[in-house]
Amino acid sequence: MGDTAVPVLSTHDLTRTLEFWRTLGYTVTHEQHKPYVYGALRAHDCEIHYYAPPVSGHERQAQETATCLIMVDDVAGRHRDFTAALRKRYGKVPAKGVGRITRFRPGQTRFSTVDPDGNWVTYIQVDGAEDVEYGGSAELSGLAKVLDNARILRDFKDDDKAAERALEAGLRRHGADASRTDRARAYAALAELAVALENPAKADARRADLAALSLTESERAELATELAAADDLAAWLGPVGGEHLRSSE
Repeated sequence: MGDTAVPVLSTHDLTRTLEFWRTLGYTVTHEQHKPYVYGALRAHDCEIHYYAPPVSGHERQAQETATCLIMVDDVAGRHRDFTAALRKRYGKVPAKGVGRITRFRPGQTRFSTVDPDGNWVTYIQVDGAEDVEYGGSAELSGLAKVLDNARILRDFKDDDKAAERALEAGLRRHGADASRTDRARAYAALAELAVALENPAKADARRADLAALSLTESERAELATELAAADDLAAWLGPVGGEHLRSSE
């Protein structure tokens, strides 16, 4: 049997933190508040531990968050399970601030939860990590390369604003020479980002840009998943019943 690493993250409210993970299906295996704070959780044979930093270092520690990577066999299934649990508990998916989960698009290999103290726990498809080109594909050029770089910003860096800026700049620079399908991909990605950034007017404008392209039936079939991304995200963010609701900060 090989070594086992156990992440130990900091918390300033152990009760709140443990409740967040209970919602996601974790079992609390240890909860201690005196003489010092320490907690432990377990799910799928994987443990996460928490401690409270010294009082003297509270202000410094509160600004420092940690990152933990967890390799899983079915990252899409784990995201579905977490989404269902969070929606059942809160009536909608918490997607802003802390105590939240990041969105998951078809084809992604990872997503993250951000605990109530701001620590990031990222779940990664165990057989997909080696195929990732973190800097974008060197084989692409023009708008296709911009789309790939925006994907990295959106899916790996969780930086929707940077992804949006990259795509808007890429369309201005390469849009005239790009294929119709790449332009459609860019508009569809921008529409989805606008939903994530809670800008419905911009989302509608990007949908109008898509409509103006007059894609063929075969092109729509080829891009079906990407074209549906904005509406899928709005539905995912919405409360039980499907009506879209702005997530709280």
